[in-house]
Amino acid sequence: MTVVSTLIAALRNHAAYLRTKREIEAMPLNIALDLNIFRSDAARIAARAVYGA
Repeated sequence: MTVVSTLIAALRNHAAYLRTKREIEAMPLNIALDLNIFRSDAARIAARAVYGA
């Protein structure tokens, strides 16, 4: 991979992380609780979904 393609991949991953985090935070509370998701865990869940961390 070139430096440019690595940078593009990192930017795409970061955009996906932000989008996922935002969607979790915006989820209606009743649906989130049914799924055992707490809004305070949005960053952790998004990171795991995008980066596998």
